[in-house]
Formats: sequence, C-alpha cells, structure tokens
Amino acid sequence: MVPKKKPDIQQMVQKLLTGDRRSAARLITLVENEVDEHHDIMRLVYPHTGHALIIGITGAGGAGKSSLTDHLIGKFREKDKKVGAVVVDPSSPFSGGAFLGDRIRLQNHSQDEGVYIRSLASRGNLGGLSRATYDVIRILEAMGMEVIFVETLGAGQDEIDIVQIASTCLLVLTPGMGDDIQAMKAGIMEIADIIVLNKADLDGATTCLRHLEAVLSVAQESQTSWKPRIVPTVSVASKAENLRGIDELVQTIGEHQNYLRSSREIDQAKFVRIEHELGLIFKDELQKIIFKGLRGTGKKKKYIRSIMDRKNDPYSVVDEVLNTYLFSGK
Repeated sequence: MVPKKKPDIQQMVQKLLTGDRRSAARLITLVENEVDEHHDIMRLVYPHTGHALIIGITGAGGAGKSSLTDHLIGKFREKDKKVGAVVVDPSSPFSGGAFLGDRIRLQNHSQDEGVYIRSLASRGNLGGLSRATYDVIRILEAMGMEVIFVETLGAGQDEIDIVQIASTCLLVLTPGMGDDIQAMKAGIMEIADIIVLNKADLDGATTCLRHLEAVLSVAQESQTSWKPRIVPTVSVASKAENLRGIDELVQTIGEHQNYLRSSREIDQAKFVRIEHELGLIFKDELQKIIFKGLRGTGKKKKYIRSIMDRKNDPYSVVDEVLNTYLFSGK
C-alpha cells in the first residue's frame, strides 16, 4: 500500500496569502479535523492575522440571523470590503460534521470572489463554537478578509462564547417569541453590543421594543462604558423597499468600532479573546496528553466502572490521572 502523501503546508499557506480559495478550503478542513500538521499550519498563518473586523451574530433559531447576515455582507461589499462568513451548524452525531452546507445559506454571494463562506460543525460545544472556529477566522484573515461574520448555532441561552471571539456582537431577537423575557434571563448586557429586533413588522414588535428598552435602562444606570443599542430591522420582505434597518445597523456597528478605538477598549477586548483562545488550546492539548497515556492500558474503562459502582468519584479519578500522566512528567 502506497503511503498517503502529506500535504505541503508551506505551499498552501503561501497560496492562501494570495487569496487562493482552494487552499483556504483545504487548510480549514485540515485544522477542523485536527491533523498532525494543525499546529504547523497555524504557526505559519498567525503572523498574517489580527486586522479583521469580527462581527458575531447570535440568537435563537428562526430569528432571521442568516437573512440578516446576507444583507450585511452585501452592505460591506458595497464598501469594497472583502468579507468572510463562518456559519456554525449543528453537528452530525455520527460524523461530527455540519448538517447544513455553506451553499445552502447565503446563496446570493456564492459567485462573489470577494466573499468566502464556510460552514463549521459546533461539535457539541455548549457555547456554540468549537475551537476550530478560532483557527478558521485566522485563516480567513490571512486570506485577506477584512470583515468576518461568525453566525452561531442559535441553541439557546448557553450560547455566549461568541462574546469571546467577536469585537462587535449582535444579539438577534424577534417579537412574539418571548425573546424580550429570554433576554432578561440570559443577561443581555453580557451578550450584546447591539440588539437587533428583527421581523419588526410583526405584531407585538412595539411592545417587545418597549420591554427591551426598559431592561436596558435599568442595566445602564450603573454602566459607564458602551451602552447597547436596539436596532429594529426587517430582513425578509417581498419587495426591497419594505426592508428596514439594515443601513442603520451597519452605521451602529461602525459607531461601536469607533467607541472601542477611542476608548482603547479594543486592546482589552483583544487581550480577553487571546486569553480565552489560550485556555481552549491548553484544555484540548492536555486532554490529548492524558488520553494518549490511558490508551491501550484498559484504565479508562476501569475508572468509569469504578465511578458507576460508586467505588470512586470523578474528582478523585481526575486527580489520580493528572498525577500519573501530567505532574509526574510522563
């Protein structure tokens, strides 16, 4: 059997830096699958990153995130910006891959060379983002993308990882779904820089808007930094003239970016993002070291059985494993 040829990582990264879409697709697949060359890829990519505007879009399923992203991509393309989009989809329980493909969504931009769209699997992450999401954003930056949208799964209130990765975070809500009440429970001030009340032409939109304004007014009494704005939008309509709020949303995104730059909070935001990214990498790599040590020993099954039989507990097992495979230097 002929051994499988390893990919030429340096050549692919060099092509990526020229905007080569095929190289971008291959590199993203490699890092998502965590191949042996994963770290080498990111070492080559990283010096060419850090310049893009990263916009997070989150909210419950059915809120209209994809249609909103579609319009925002169009607006930034009108400004002659190169735009990337990372769409986090549900994972297949069998393959771990994304259920929905990038060509199903955002089809209006599929032929635009200035737009690159990629679907990623959430891979069971409660926060809605896998570690690969960070690496994919870096690859798109190195490819030359100036604005990158990250649209998350819409799985519910646990979906707050987007705050750690985006410099401007949009929370998309809709009237008639109790989203104003859910926003209160979720800790709206911690999630959103901008609240988008989408489908603002539906019944109940005015009431929902008032509830959201009331929530923000109470929270803002003790807040001295950026105060989240509410932007009503209509992102789906039978006629273009019935669309609403898209230009205002783009303007508000610009105002938030200007605030971050003028207040120097943009540096703090970058610090927090890198700190969070480091934490994810450490966690994944330590897990690999430990599982590698357990592989083939039969101890993993033994530990699980001992916990099931209440002869041991998870915390004692973790302490024992760490002392054996990490702290001992093995």
